[in-house]
Amino acid sequence: MMNKKHIAIIGLGGVGGYFGFKISQFNETNNLHDISFVARGKTYETIKTNGLTLLSPEHSNNTTKPNTVYSNIKELKNPDLVIICVKEYDLENVCLQLSEVITNTTVLLPMMNGADIYDRIRKIIPSNTILPSCVYVASHIKEKGIIEHKGKAGKLIFSKDPQNSTSQIDWIVDLMKNSKVDFDFKENALTDIWTKFIFIASFGLVTAKHNSSIGRVCADELQKEEAIKIMDEIKSIADQKDIALEDNIIQNTFEKAATFPPETPTSLQLDIHSNKNNNELELFAGAIIKYGEDLNIKTPFTRKIYHEIKAL
Repeated sequence: MMNKKHIAIIGLGGVGGYFGFKISQFNETNNLHDISFVARGKTYETIKTNGLTLLSPEHSNNTTKPNTVYSNIKELKNPDLVIICVKEYDLENVCLQLSEVITNTTVLLPMMNGADIYDRIRKIIPSNTILPSCVYVASHIKEKGIIEHKGKAGKLIFSKDPQNSTSQIDWIVDLMKNSKVDFDFKENALTDIWTKFIFIASFGLVTAKHNSSIGRVCADELQKEEAIKIMDEIKSIADQKDIALEDNIIQNTFEKAATFPPETPTSLQLDIHSNKNNNELELFAGAIIKYGEDLNIKTPFTRKIYHEIKAL
């Protein structure tokens, strides 16, 4: 019999709500683990009172109640696994708070966009096991505590910690399997993370600059050229870091973009043009510029578009 593990999910938005729901709902029927959710404000109140709701073609019973709901990371006690699903601009703050409540055996699984998430967590939490991951899921907050999921099942790709590859994480693989999460567990997920990054960063930055859409970037010659320049700079960084991207990654990225409805916006574009204080500009352009500086690779186009978006 496996020891009971304490699993905490921090951030109950589209991603955390979807995967957290699956893990909690499975656990409600078999009580193998202790599941806690950490949420703020209205989300905390709603989940504490009514549970977390997932509106999805995958689930007819669409509410789950975890063992505990916390309003503050500081209330967590001895978590064995922490799944981090916060906005990237909250990451450092969340990690600083986590560093005070985790044990030396706590495993961290960030389910977040971006190529530099692992490095940023590692800076604040230097010796724990961190599992690099990449997620694809079409889900969003419908109301606080209510997540809507459309389309095919969400997909998780995760791997061993490149700095800690002997860490015992079989139980986490079993947890995903039992929770009916669609996942791939790999030796190394960095190729998947950077393949996604080359898409979301290039299309995010160009759509934000022009207030356009994924379809416009594919159809408009100037916007397409700008996206290619950003992809080239990201590919140079990945090559230098020995991250194996496909030779025809740029063509493949445009083919992937063509599968979206043409008017599809990007989250960076929506945030920039609704004047949100926080957005993913640093996650995309900031990370490319910083990696370029660290590796002595020039990133003039990303730098230029970064300043153009800043000036909007």
